[in-house]
Amino acid sequence: MGLNPFKVTSDRAEENCNLVRVFLNRKRLHGNKKALRYKVHGAYTGYYTWNQWLRHARETALALHGVGVRKGDPVGILSENCPEWTFADLGILSLGAVTVPIYPTASLEEIRYIIEHARLKALFVSTEEQYRKIEGFKSRFLPAGIILFKPGGLRDVPSLESFREAGRRYELSHADLYEQSVRDVGPDDLATIIYTSGTTGAPKGVMLTHRNFIANYQGSRQRIRIHDKDLVLSCLPLSHVFERLAGYYYPAAYGASIAYAESLATVAEDIRKVCPTIMMAVPRFYEKTYARIFEEVQKAPGWKQRLFHWAVRRGTRTAQMKIRGRRVPLGLAFSNGLAKALVFGKIKQAMGGRIRFFISGGAPLSKELARFFYAADILILEGYGLTETSPVIAVNAVDDFKFGTVGKPIPGIRVKIADDGEILTSGPCVMKGYYNDPHATAECIRDGWFHTGDIGLFDEDGFLHITDRKKDIIVTAGGKNVSPQNIEVRILADPLFTQALVHGDKRPYLCALLVPERQAVLRYAREKKIGAASGDVSGDVSGDTSPDTSYEQLLEHHEIQSWIRERLRVRMEGLASFETVKAFILLAQEFTPAAGEMTPTLKIKRRVIMKKYQREMDELYRKTDHAWGKKPLPPPPAF
Repeated sequence: MGLNPFKVTSDRAEENCNLVRVFLNRKRLHGNKKALRYKVHGAYTGYYTWNQWLRHARETALALHGVGVRKGDPVGILSENCPEWTFADLGILSLGAVTVPIYPTASLEEIRYIIEHARLKALFVSTEEQYRKIEGFKSRFLPAGIILFKPGGLRDVPSLESFREAGRRYELSHADLYEQSVRDVGPDDLATIIYTSGTTGAPKGVMLTHRNFIANYQGSRQRIRIHDKDLVLSCLPLSHVFERLAGYYYPAAYGASIAYAESLATVAEDIRKVCPTIMMAVPRFYEKTYARIFEEVQKAPGWKQRLFHWAVRRGTRTAQMKIRGRRVPLGLAFSNGLAKALVFGKIKQAMGGRIRFFISGGAPLSKELARFFYAADILILEGYGLTETSPVIAVNAVDDFKFGTVGKPIPGIRVKIADDGEILTSGPCVMKGYYNDPHATAECIRDGWFHTGDIGLFDEDGFLHITDRKKDIIVTAGGKNVSPQNIEVRILADPLFTQALVHGDKRPYLCALLVPERQAVLRYAREKKIGAASGDVSGDVSGDTSPDTSYEQLLEHHEIQSWIRERLRVRMEGLASFETVKAFILLAQEFTPAAGEMTPTLKIKRRVIMKKYQREMDELYRKTDHAWGKKPLPPPPAF
């Protein structure tokens, strides 16, 4: 009996193969098991088995070859998360072609830039709405080089279903093509070009190989174990490397199943329906969940509020002892069991009831937030990495974690701290370089070390602490170096605040743009009879009937300002004077990706926001200089 050319028997063997061969090996082991699940008419009844999944990928690959796609050709995917995204991706990779993901929320300008810079040969598009964005670029692609995931009324654009049918016909005259194509893909061949959304400047195309991804999930697995009984809920965009690796390649490589959230807006509902064991999310998800929990608590009768806070104290005390490796006394264990049954069990049930752990990445996670959820018997493991590192550099483990850190480096890579505090890394996870940009590549990879641009340090136990982005460090007028991210994380630990941006570069002190939680502000105003009595805002606590102008007026009310100032003061406790926020501006609207103020993964674009609010910040400093500097106000600028 001949050897299976796709058989991969160990992690060591996987190091020298490609992603498609890994997946084909898993299909051999799990053929009829459900691999991908998706929502149909509000229920998770749709699914693909491993056999169906890889057959769809095979047909897609053959159809791509039929329209002229060859090894090394860049092919784009402009789509929301769905099984079809992976059919396209694996089809592209099977030919040794290169997947170029595009965020479905990307602007026309961003889409044009990627299409032109990457010189895409073909493009998969999710819907007619997305197709309308790129209709003007049709001439750039190969004939029949635009494929629509969902069947529509576009006669000249094939649906993925009809495209796969063409692939089946193509195979009749090219019987061994697929196997040979997969066999010809080497571990160091390019797998993807990911254009970083970036908080400044034009996007750069990060080139990652099959080996980059395989080495990364193998190293990650030695810190976090995923197995074939796990069910992962995928909600972050697959266009981002974090979800691509942690929510797709890694779980599938070890036989786990993946369910796709309908959208970011439905995640709270989807998590209850899917009942996942693992989920990846950015800190914003945990912050919103935390805020919703406290909002419900504040609405509850007094006795329920007291019960909740009692449960938090019991859970916190138990968690502290467990972290320190101490035996939990029988009485505390009993009362914590009651807390779980009466309070925390409901929170966990709202998250599906089966969650083993969450993984947080993309931005700093508040230590207080992580501690709260752990006290509630929900573990959030924070990690750290960049698109350029495939992405994981370090991560906390289930049995080896420390809140407030991003964990320990994954095995197989090297990490060190430069003299100026910058984190450097080298090894098989570091990118091949920036696409068509050797100058930018040479700037960040020097002497074999990738310069992350992040500032950090190792503690005595080997855990990595991220203190800030090198470019974001604030240097005050007094010459003090301040980490804005650390202060923002402190502020966001209070559920009253949904977003925060600290400013103060070359200024005598720090100020901030703050977005308070709307419902909390309206509730406080109603309780204190602020605004409603004077007509500034309606008495409807939901705020749905209050015009935005009235809410903006409410934010300027001196009692609301005093209340928020006190909440902010509490968050500043323990900081040095030069690290405390002295004044703030309250914003009625959140920063959004649609407004260009955040990346698709919800990172704040500092320079964009500061440019937008420059005049307001200048005026705030002008007003507060008198209070903090004891000097007269300068005359207003002439226009």
